Amino acid sequence: RGPRKLQMTSLLFSCESLAHAVSGAAGAAVAMTVFYPLDTARLTLQVDEKSKSRSAQSVLAEIFKEGGLFGLYRGWFAVIYTLCISNFSYFYCFHSFKNIWLSGGQAASGSNDLLVGFAAGTASVLLTSPLWVVNTRLKVQGLRCYSKDMSPTRYAGFLDAMVQITCEEGVAALWSGTFTSLLLVSNPAIQFMMYEGLKRHLRRAVPRQLSSFEFFIIGATAKAVATVVTYPLQTMQSVLRLRRYQKSDEKPNILSSVKMFRCQFVRRVRNNGVWSLFNGLEAKLLQTVLTAALMFLIYEEIVSCTFRAMGLSQHP
Repeated sequence: RGPRKLQMTSLLFSCESLAHAVSGAAGAAVAMTVFYPLDTARLTLQVDEKSKSRSAQSVLAEIFKEGGLFGLYRGWFAVIYTLCISNFSYFYCFHSFKNIWLSGGQAASGSNDLLVGFAAGTASVLLTSPLWVVNTRLKVQGLRCYSKDMSPTRYAGFLDAMVQITCEEGVAALWSGTFTSLLLVSNPAIQFMMYEGLKRHLRRAVPRQLSSFEFFIIGATAKAVATVVTYPLQTMQSVLRLRRYQKSDEKPNILSSVKMFRCQFVRRVRNNGVWSLFNGLEAKLLQTVLTAALMFLIYEEIVSCTFRAMGLSQHP
């Protein structure tokens, strides 16, 4: 048992996993920066129930008219900061857990990738949920897209927002929307299952190194499927993250989160119809598919160069 435990520890804390994590974080940061305005449009469409604009183009035009280029990149630093931490933790956990799984004699397969993806996603969600709550509020601050449950905020920055939320709403409010985030672990799990599966299939079919264009296409395909399947949950997650808790409210916990999710879901469908759960899907698909495709392209290039420089070989 001693050698086995030592082997698992070395796989969990390995240079290989670190290389994947740094490459994934760097790829995500560059890709998100390029397509960030589309994410701003997506979030506005999700949470603004009174907006007359129903397309990404019109929303982007309104935001640019109100705040110029700064408006399109509102909250950029907080998102990139959080995204780097989130992707670093996800890629690190995914490849560490996968290496441990493969070391036990298991073959690489779609079902195994899905299970590993769920485990990595759960770990990443619990670690980074407070950061996403803060940057979601910072991004929509000043856009005038609040319902009665979403009163305007006056946050000076990332740390100020975290302090205000903690003092006024309680520490648990930093995990608002964590219930939907845990449900949304299915998104990256499905994405990585399809990405790794398509990559294995192409490598078996094509006896050569995959090209950057091929990585781009399989990354886009994997993300498109995962996004469409889980988008209603993403809409509810954005709504729950924006809700501010008053002192008289029931404080967030697992049971209250389930109750709040049900209430907000029913209210949304009753007032705006089922299709309101897909508000912003056009912008989300455009942004997230292009972002994921570019991220995987950059990730594969960086990790390949890193592995060659370190004299390591990649797992299939």
